[in-house]
Amino acid sequence: MLKLPRISGKKLVSILNDFDFHVIRIKGSHYFLRHEDGRSTVVPVHSNEDLGPGIISKILKDCELQNKDLFK
Repeated sequence: MLKLPRISGKKLVSILNDFDFHVIRIKGSHYFLRHEDGRSTVVPVHSNEDLGPGIISKILKDCELQNKDLFK
C-alpha cells in the first residue's frame, strides 16, 4: 500500500478533474465534484493548508479510486 501524499485541496481538485470529475458548485471553501456516472465528493480547499491522509482517503473512497491513482 502506498503512503498518501499531503497535497492541497486545489491540487486534488485538478487531479480529480483528470479523472473526469467536474466542479458542479462551490459553497465557501468546499468544492462539490461529480462524475458523469453519479459518483460525487466534496473537497475542502483552504488557502494555505494541505489535506491530511484521512480526508484524502475518504475522498478517494467516495470517488471509487485507489491510492495508486494519485501517483499517475
